[in-house]
Amino acid sequence: MSIQRIVIASLAGFSLVSGAWAADAGKDLYTKTCGVCHAVGIAGAPKYGNAGDWQPRMAGGVAKLYASALKGTAKGMPPKGGNLDAPDADVRAAVDYMLAAVKTAPAVAKPASAAAKPATASVPAAPAATTAASAEPPAAQPARPVDVSSNTSGASAADINSFNRLLKPVGKRNPPPVEDGIHDPANDGTLALMAPLAAYGPLPKSLAGNRINWVKAIEEHKINPRWDRNDPNATPVVIDLNIVREVKGSMPDVVYPHKQHTEWLDCSNCHPGIFVPQKGANAISMAAILLGEKCGVCHGKVAFPVSECRLCHSKKKDVRPVQAATAAAK
Repeated sequence: MSIQRIVIASLAGFSLVSGAWAADAGKDLYTKTCGVCHAVGIAGAPKYGNAGDWQPRMAGGVAKLYASALKGTAKGMPPKGGNLDAPDADVRAAVDYMLAAVKTAPAVAKPASAAAKPATASVPAAPAATTAASAEPPAAQPARPVDVSSNTSGASAADINSFNRLLKPVGKRNPPPVEDGIHDPANDGTLALMAPLAAYGPLPKSLAGNRINWVKAIEEHKINPRWDRNDPNATPVVIDLNIVREVKGSMPDVVYPHKQHTEWLDCSNCHPGIFVPQKGANAISMAAILLGEKCGVCHGKVAFPVSECRLCHSKKKDVRPVQAATAAAK
């Protein structure tokens, strides 16, 4: 074989390897980041594998799609889907991965039963060569592990009842550091730490979480959260703004108070990684929260669990207009 043929063969092999790497990188980023919205169409995101959603966007060319993915859109998509550490090449590969699912989709959608059948060994592994029936279904949102490190009920990680990790029997709440499963009981420094029950004694009580009303504790100046780790004199940027989300059904509407949250946290803790700061851009449901998304990123883990409904559902619905309309119709 001539040197020229060897070089050509080597380049061809490199091209195949690099193409496979790009496909894997795109699929990986989609699974970790993009699929959170694109798998189910949150906030109007084009669904994975849905040609009707993607065709209008494909009309502007792939370069425009790359730019939208990298820089974000005015409709609420954050740059790189909120994963700012993702390399630009991986973001483009994720776009290619989603486009491949659309381009290879059949003209007539197959029944759901056919799509649910497990893939056989004859199905190619490369995303660009799959069909919509063998590709990852849009409803298969990336699974998120359930943290059961503090669950005392014996439930497995697959058991949805293992949620609300802070709901423990009275005798097991706020154990001393040597027994909490977090600190190293063999470390002498652990013994020097104050037990939570002793520290929480003078704080106002609550019926949720670890039984301390932390918001009231701040209002009564019983605690003073440190805003900056290096500057003890730094003061928080408190935003006194309530966001009301109307709830269908009989439950009271949800009130999200920025004031109580920004007394603890900087805005960057939530925006834009968890919540897009745009009206109507965040699809929030109890199902998502129970899966550890949206409000569930903190509540049920490091904040009070989803057990005291009225802490969030705190605004009564105005039923008078409905009653007036009913009376007028009679």
